[in-house]
Amino acid sequence: MADWDDVARVAATMPETVETQPRTWRVRKKLVAWERPLRKTDLAALGDDAPDGDILGARVPDEGVKWALIADDPAVYFTTPHFDGYPAVLVRLAAIDVPELTELITESWLTQAPRTLVKRFLAGQP
Repeated sequence: MADWDDVARVAATMPETVETQPRTWRVRKKLVAWERPLRKTDLAALGDDAPDGDILGARVPDEGVKWALIADDPAVYFTTPHFDGYPAVLVRLAAIDVPELTELITESWLTQAPRTLVKRFLAGQP
């Protein structure tokens, strides 16, 4: 399954995406993906369902997409009350395969990148 090296490699393929802090990727100044350890309040809210291991946060286009991902594969995707009303999903990094991770980060990048940059990317231009 995926690890932080995979996240960094995939994020590096997205135009103008940089790691601004350890394990935090942005396109220009907008957050794309980040390491999101669970906090005490997260652990309390999740109870016995709280996952072990590395957690990736990723922006999604809207909450509908977030809830669809969680409903489709709750072994990989989840959320906490901290993210209520916010278009982001949490990912059990060890549970996602690299092709799905690539799709998630690409979608996150498409959501956050400036429209002109997205148009160039989709047209295959540098």
